[in-house]
Amino acid sequence: MAYKTVNPYTNELVKSYPDATSEEIETALGTGYKLYKQWRDESVASRAVILHEIADRLRENENELAKIATIDMGKLYAESKGEVELCAIIADYYADNGADLLKPTPISSRNTGDAEILHQATGVLMMVEPWNFPYYQIMRVFAPNFMVGNPMILKHASNTPGSAEAFAKIVQEAGAPAGSLTNLFASYDQVADIIADPRVQGVALTGSKRGGQSVAETAGKNLKKNSMELGGSDAFVVLSDADVDKAVDLAWRVRIYNAGQVCTSDKRFIVADNLYDEFLKKLKANFEKLVPGDPMDPKTTIAPMNSKRAKEKLQGQIDKAVAGGANVYYGNQPIDLPGQFIQPTILTDIDKDNPEFYDEMFGPVAQVFKVSSDQEAIDLANDSELGLGGIVVSADPQHGKAIAEKIETGMVFVNSFLVSLPELPFGGVKGSGYGREMSQLGLNAFTNEKLVVTAQDPDWNNPAGGLAVFK
Repeated sequence: MAYKTVNPYTNELVKSYPDATSEEIETALGTGYKLYKQWRDESVASRAVILHEIADRLRENENELAKIATIDMGKLYAESKGEVELCAIIADYYADNGADLLKPTPISSRNTGDAEILHQATGVLMMVEPWNFPYYQIMRVFAPNFMVGNPMILKHASNTPGSAEAFAKIVQEAGAPAGSLTNLFASYDQVADIIADPRVQGVALTGSKRGGQSVAETAGKNLKKNSMELGGSDAFVVLSDADVDKAVDLAWRVRIYNAGQVCTSDKRFIVADNLYDEFLKKLKANFEKLVPGDPMDPKTTIAPMNSKRAKEKLQGQIDKAVAGGANVYYGNQPIDLPGQFIQPTILTDIDKDNPEFYDEMFGPVAQVFKVSSDQEAIDLANDSELGLGGIVVSADPQHGKAIAEKIETGMVFVNSFLVSLPELPFGGVKGSGYGREMSQLGLNAFTNEKLVVTAQDPDWNNPAGGLAVFK
């Protein structure tokens, strides 16, 4: 596949990158496996210093790294800087807490010995990551597994090779051993071969449903543990007791951040009927104020989409939805700029017969639905093939929490942005995938949960009453 940076604002080819060779892949596997065996004999805490150094270097190079990401995939420069800082926060968190979180877990048992679970490394991991957060997506997997002692091979998106290269360079310059993170401009066929290699013990993927199915099939066939984050069509539920101004102020920011190209960005706005008309009017007013332009310019408030292909796909979805009966409440007009812009758009009257009812619209499009009860809101929120995140807005936090508990998704935030922090688990259910990244759950995603029982006064007659493992 062709790895190249095409600036989404100017449409200019910035740089092309050569595909990975068989020799590079074998070197990555060999170096990673050698490092895994070395790390098995070293303490977890010994890696914390390097991870802190990675965080420091991210902050020191924040401006340049942000510029690389913006040129790669088009997000606002300020958003790119925020992403770099989040990566540093994640690195610092695992450096500070990884060793304690990976301590053995004692088990109370009737056995005469001491029982505990060790959380140990398993081997080299394959990372397949997307373009929309080109640094953060890497760091979510890298930081915890670096502390665990699992070396990693990265296959990043073909349109963000500059970001992948820059991240790997930061890791190297921070003093991480060779093999800690190896960036390869690999094809999907090469990824399949890497997964099949016995030195690789796990696969972490964030991407599309189709990509996830393909990689999960290869991982399953080779009995490799894997985690999948496959996008979302999250619900933003505005209950009848909500403050509509606060709800809208949260809603437009959620939908427009990163030009709407966020897996956990709410895409379906489910609004109580007593607030519906006012919500639409005020959401439109906020969309009208957005200024398209150069994402490096601080005056720009809506960035281009990441590529011509992404823009064409989203425009096709809008056209299909409208042809299927949806109403364009606002937007869907061309923007007279050279970049890959989509005017922020509000669609209403999307019923279950609409061909786009179940599709994820990955861009600045808000689908707004009217409901007449809490139960109708819950049912509509759950009527989705996906289940990643969600937001509930209510004047009564406990009322909002009660609704949030009934939504079938991996994460729900009440009266708040769906924030990403290293101590909070990230992941979904249903078609949004399985497994969790970040938090202690993410730290243990690719560990060997090894049981060790140490008998202090062994009795071979098995007095504890358990089942002997031999006959």
